[in-house]
Parts: sequence; structure tokens; C-alpha cells
Amino acid sequence: MDALRTATIDAARHLGREKELGSVSVGKVADLVLLDANPLDDIGNLGSVHAVILNGRLLERAELDAALPTF
Repeated sequence: MDALRTATIDAARHLGREKELGSVSVGKVADLVLLDANPLDDIGNLGSVHAVILNGRLLERAELDAALPTF
């Protein structure tokens, strides 16, 4: 929980932008990462991204994969 808090609300506070960023609330910017599993159970679950909502647009897993560079 501490790692998630550090990356979200604490980061927004550090930037002086906690009124608009850092948590899910009415009136805040709604860029979200949707996971397949709970990161509180295992921080490694942060790697199980199901979709992203960015600037109000839903990016599904297939679209995210297609945006990754191939090596």
C-alpha cells in the first residue's frame, strides 16, 4: 500500500496538484490503469495491466500491446 500511495497521492502532493491528481474522485483527472489482479495482494500484479483510460479514452490490452516497440 505504501508503494502505491507514494506513486499516486504522495506524488501529486509533492507536485502541489493533489486537488486534481493522485486519487479517484469527482472533478479529478481520470487517467487510470486497470489491473487483472490486486496489487495489494502482490505488488507484482502491477504488471498485469488489463486496460488504461487515458484522457477519457479506453485503451484495451490489444491496443496497448500494439503500441509497444518490437525488438
